[in-house]
Amino acid sequence: MNTDKHFSLKMYLVKKTGYIMMMVLIISGISFLAVNMAPNSFFASGELNPNITPEAVEHLKKVYGLDKSLPEQYFSWLGALVQLDFGISFSSGKMVKDEILDRLPITLTINVISMVLIFVIAIWLGIRSAMKQASSQEQLIKQFSLVSYSMPSFYLALILIMIFSVGYDLFPVSGLHGVEENAGFWTYYGDMAWHLTLPIAVIVFGGIGSLALYVRSLTIEILKSDYIFFARSRGLSSRTIFYRYILPNLSAPIITILGLSLPGLIGGSVILESIFSINGMGLLFYQSALSLDYPVIMGILMIGAFLTLLGNMLADMILLLINPYFLQKETN
Repeated sequence: MNTDKHFSLKMYLVKKTGYIMMMVLIISGISFLAVNMAPNSFFASGELNPNITPEAVEHLKKVYGLDKSLPEQYFSWLGALVQLDFGISFSSGKMVKDEILDRLPITLTINVISMVLIFVIAIWLGIRSAMKQASSQEQLIKQFSLVSYSMPSFYLALILIMIFSVGYDLFPVSGLHGVEENAGFWTYYGDMAWHLTLPIAVIVFGGIGSLALYVRSLTIEILKSDYIFFARSRGLSSRTIFYRYILPNLSAPIITILGLSLPGLIGGSVILESIFSINGMGLLFYQSALSLDYPVIMGILMIGAFLTLLGNMLADMILLLINPYFLQKETN
């Protein structure tokens, strides 16, 4: 029996890995065609020196391999992609991989902190709201969640800047640092944390609403179940019911959402990083889109696609550990 389980798990992993590879290939083809079918190009967008000669432009196209046919360009790019080589940026002349690695740490820091806060606060609010139905506390949480869900992040960012940066001068308007790196560890990173307070607050506030309402809906459905009625009839406390029945039944959908949130850790927020002038992945994507820097755009798109598929697979793997019957369902 144990051998059959391990064989099924191995087959499931092979199946999932093959699915990811197939989807990455399909997404790469669609993305490559979409980018190359754009009505303009970097070499005709005014990003180059206006005095550059047509001969120099043709030479640049040859350097970047743009003088080849579209199928040749795609397979050449795909072969480099397998080796994690995303090409050379049109704008900076640097390797796209180096451009991404330079911007990755700050975006990762912001989004990891934000995601942890969003999930902790939203899950607590959602469960609290469901277990306190027909109370003023439930109404307050619902109204807060609806405001969070409907509030545009760029609008909230501008309001917070006007109040806390311009009005009261409590937080910096933009950037990451106000002191030199040699100011000392605590001073330097404390100043960085102060600069990131408003951006993280905007991301957290905007992300709580939808997740809290979703968790509330799931919890209400769980509370209507027969086993909850039976548990209450046995005189079990609300705390025991929460840990023994509610939380385990909430784990599967929450883990799925967590897995699908993985690309957001890398992709960052294009609008917020632009508003707060944070030199992260979101701002890099925005600048690359404006300048039609196709290698950078394609690199970020492929990373996002791969992380989406990987996050889905990791979520499924965690669900297998929680509920082994999921494996039987998936392999049938």
